[in-house]
Amino acid sequence: MTMKKTKAETGFSVTKSREGLRLGYMETPHGGLETPVFMPVGTQGSVKTFTPMELEELGSKIILGNTYHLVVRPGLDVIEKMGGLHQFISWPGAILTDSGGYQVFSLAKLRKVTEEGAVFNSHFDGRQIFFTPENVVEMQEKFGSDIMMPLDECPPYIDDRSVVKKAMERTLVWARRSRKARRDFRLALFGIIQGGHFDELRNESLERTVEMEFDGYALGGLSVGEPAPLMYEMVEKFAPRMPWDQPRYLMGVGMPIDILRAVACGIDMFDCVIPTRYGRNGSAITRGGLLVVRNGLYSEDPKPLDERCSCKVCLRFSRAYIRHLLNAEEILGPRLVSYHNLHFFLNLLADIRQHIQAGTFTQFHKDFSSGYDAAQR
Repeated sequence: MTMKKTKAETGFSVTKSREGLRLGYMETPHGGLETPVFMPVGTQGSVKTFTPMELEELGSKIILGNTYHLVVRPGLDVIEKMGGLHQFISWPGAILTDSGGYQVFSLAKLRKVTEEGAVFNSHFDGRQIFFTPENVVEMQEKFGSDIMMPLDECPPYIDDRSVVKKAMERTLVWARRSRKARRDFRLALFGIIQGGHFDELRNESLERTVEMEFDGYALGGLSVGEPAPLMYEMVEKFAPRMPWDQPRYLMGVGMPIDILRAVACGIDMFDCVIPTRYGRNGSAITRGGLLVVRNGLYSEDPKPLDERCSCKVCLRFSRAYIRHLLNAEEILGPRLVSYHNLHFFLNLLADIRQHIQAGTFTQFHKDFSSGYDAAQR
C-alpha cells in the first residue's frame, strides 16, 4: 500500500537519455540545476576554505550540509533565529542536508541505535543528542533544506547478512516514519536504499522504499570499506532499477573514475569530501591522476598543478610555490589546492553533461580513464 503523495517544489525531469545515460534538470526553491551534478560538501555550514562567492564563481548550484554536525554546532536554535541555513551561511543556491545517518556508521563508538532512533554522545562536548526519524525531518525543515535526507542506519562493510538485514529493515521503518513527519512540502525528501552488498536485500530495500513515493532516491551504504569492484557491481545492478523520472543520488562516492562509471549507470547526483580533504593535505586531482604536490619532486617545478586545467590557480601559480606554501604551513597552500580540486570536479561534471548531450560520452569516458593514474605521484 502506497502512502499519500504531496509534491515538493523540488521537481525533476529527464531532458535527454540514451543507452542508460541521463541529462536532467532539477528545480528547487533556491534555483535550478542541471544533472549529473556534483555537490561540494559543507558539513558544518562551510565548504572548507571556500567563501560562498568563490563557490558561485566556480559555478556550484548546490552544496551539502550535515544535520548532526550543525545541531552539535552552532545548534538548531541559532540557525533558526538567523532565518534558516541559507541565510545563516549566506548561500543563495540549493542545499541538501544529510540526516546524520552516516554518523551512525562513522561515530559508532559515540552512539547507540534503537528502534526509536539514534543516541549520540557529541564528539564536541559529550552531551547526549537523540535523533529520531521525526525530529530529523523537523530539524531539516527548520534549516529550510531544499532536499532532506531521512534518518537511516548505514552499516559498515560486513559479511554478516543478519546485521545488514537488520539495518536495512530499520531504515525502512524509519523511512516510513520520516515520510509521515513531513510538514513543509515545499522541500523535497529523498528515500535511501540500503542492503550492503547483498543483492536480495538491496532489491527489497529499493522496492519497499519506492512504494513509499519519495521525491528522489539515494543509494546509501557504499564506499564504507568495500572493495571498489564490489561497489561498482552494486551501482551497476541497482542504479538502473531506481525510478526513471526521479533523481538518483549516489551518496558519498566521488573519485573521478567512480563518478564516470556511475554516470554510465544513470546516476544523477554525487557528493564527496575528496576535493577539499585532498586539497588540505596537499594532493591535487589532475587529468593524469593524483599529484601530491608536497613531495620534494616538485620543489623547483615551474609547471601548474595540471597543465590542462584552466582554473585561476593553474593559470597563475607553480607547483614549486604551492609546495612551499604547504610545507611552510601557510593557509594559502590548502586554499589553492582545494580551489583547483573543486574546479576540477565541477568542470568534470560540466564536461560529462556536454558529452552526454553530444552523444560522445562513451569515448570521453574511455579517453579519460586511459589517461588517469589513481596512484599517488
